[in-house]
Amino acid sequence: MVEDKKTVKAGTKTMSQNLIMENREKISVTGVLDVESFDEEGIILHTELGVLIVKGEELHINKLDVESGELIIEGEISSCTYTDQDHSKSRGLGFLGKMFR
Repeated sequence: MVEDKKTVKAGTKTMSQNLIMENREKISVTGVLDVESFDEEGIILHTELGVLIVKGEELHINKLDVESGELIIEGEISSCTYTDQDHSKSRGLGFLGKMFR
């Protein structure tokens, strides 16, 4: 099991995020703000600390708790990458925003 915990202070707000990966088959993420897109080969998440891209095969979202910002992904995970680039074309409403408008 691999655990990555990050805490960043931005102004007066402290942002925190945990990534816990188990055997490259399951990853738990906290600090999730939005799920921009997902399919069986990739999931793009907006988190408190930036955009997180999870790539792999047969990926599926097992749990999503909007209030707590928790997400659990299962499948064959090949990579997790943070980026500062905005991957949405319009950056309007993400998956959750479209679902709850």
